[in-house]
Amino acid sequence: MLLEVKDLHTHLEAGGETVRAVDGVSFGIKPGETFCLVGESGSGKSVTALSVIQLLPRDISRHPGGQILFRARDVQGHSEVVDMLQLDEARRRQIRGMRMSMIFQEPMTSLNPVFSVGDQIVEVLKLHQSHLSDAEARERAVEALAQVQIPNPAERANEFPHRLSGGQRQRVMIAMAMACEPDLLIADEPTTALDVTVQAEILRLMRELQERNGMSILFITHDFGVVAQMGHRLGVMRLGKLVEEGTVRQVLDHPEHPYTRQLIDALPENLTRRREAAGEGGRPAPVGEPLVRLDDLQIHFPVRKGLMRRVVDHVRAVDGVSLAIPRGQVLALVGESGCGKTTLGRAILRLVEPTGGQIHFAGDDITRLPRARLQPYRRRMQIIFQDPMSSLNPRLTVAAMLTEPMAVHGIGIDKEDRLVRAAQVLEQVQLPADTLWRYPHEFSGGQRQRIGIARALVLDPAFIVCDEVTSALDVSVQAQILEILMALTRERGLTLLFITHNIGVVEYLADTMAVMYQGRVVEYGPARQICHQPQHEYTRKLLAAVPRLSP
Repeated sequence: MLLEVKDLHTHLEAGGETVRAVDGVSFGIKPGETFCLVGESGSGKSVTALSVIQLLPRDISRHPGGQILFRARDVQGHSEVVDMLQLDEARRRQIRGMRMSMIFQEPMTSLNPVFSVGDQIVEVLKLHQSHLSDAEARERAVEALAQVQIPNPAERANEFPHRLSGGQRQRVMIAMAMACEPDLLIADEPTTALDVTVQAEILRLMRELQERNGMSILFITHDFGVVAQMGHRLGVMRLGKLVEEGTVRQVLDHPEHPYTRQLIDALPENLTRRREAAGEGGRPAPVGEPLVRLDDLQIHFPVRKGLMRRVVDHVRAVDGVSLAIPRGQVLALVGESGCGKTTLGRAILRLVEPTGGQIHFAGDDITRLPRARLQPYRRRMQIIFQDPMSSLNPRLTVAAMLTEPMAVHGIGIDKEDRLVRAAQVLEQVQLPADTLWRYPHEFSGGQRQRIGIARALVLDPAFIVCDEVTSALDVSVQAQILEILMALTRERGLTLLFITHNIGVVEYLADTMAVMYQGRVVEYGPARQICHQPQHEYTRKLLAAVPRLSP
């Protein structure tokens, strides 16, 4: 075994209380093997990984029991088995980065914004391979960037993190982790917020590097499709304990623990099958005027340069889009980051001003309406944002967030009546009435997303833009949110524009589907038809990149 974790206990001190974050976990990883660790947020996956590499803050963490046995090699190739919990800090630092390294979930918070990406890789190399000259370390850093297929690596080495895309930043993190050719790579949700095509490239890259270097991987994720594609063995964590372990196919095809079965049942592809079995495979095509219609919609952003800030060009974020969303239907808008999905959704609500074309809502042209005349439409058109934590005001209680919009639009007789209405909406999104008197930071990510849905619903809208509302959620929480949205479309006759890059979600929720690429809609039609018989080359590329549960 390269790594053997035996009966590991990790306790965290928080607010005078002790949290058993890892509670008697045992597993092993062989050389060249990928061990996947799955579970919901708070199950202890990341704390287990940070315990293995010993990066938890000393003042709030302790290990009352267990061993972390790692076969560490020195520069000459000699190896010895060491217990990471018993080593002094100097020896741990020798192993970290050199023989054991980690890719963190969010590269923008892990990369230093004031240093170029090349300098940050050079720092790792100089720290662990002090015999390298500055020129040699620089050359190795450029090679590392080339190895992760960053275009023009010599030039990109001089870029700062904010100048790179999300996928490129994640590649830089992999390059930094791989620079010293470690024996064990710990990858903590490295593809969670990436588009499916970028995710596919990152996963392919990690497999290639693994085969080339004979490296072992501890892969932490909540995406079973990624597990099926990457893993050899799989462990399922719940509340700090490892509740099931086995080969990937054994656990995915024949799960034994109820919690594992619950997670697999919550996958969108399995939700879709349950919906079809219940006879809800598709709603009848609506007739009459669509609720929302776009005619040749264009949104161009000026590019200014020079001392006088003159306009030298335009970014065509949305470049001539025509769509119709029938009443009571769900239109899924899919595509990679930067294709114009979110800009289009915000333009429909007039949160972004269109450059050209027309926006029709309920038969009315609202493209050029002044702010005062737009007010009545605001009540009927709402949006649920991608990140509920940044879109909810941390200083307001849930009661204030829900009753304030009602007061603005004259809904309810008085404050008490509005509080009753707010409690009723919370019940619809499966939150208790006492939620009203709490603040956003007191809730989990899934609960905050439900509050975001409730805030959109209190005005009784006809149309809601859902902007990547499930992208960062666990599969079980995602399933709950999707089922709530599905029920609301049935009960309230809501019309949804569902912006996403998760094709599985599209198959479950959407009636029609539009695929965006570089500001244009390249394919548009019934969701099921496009998912199973895509016509455009870009759509086929998107669908091929989706990691599937089946081999």
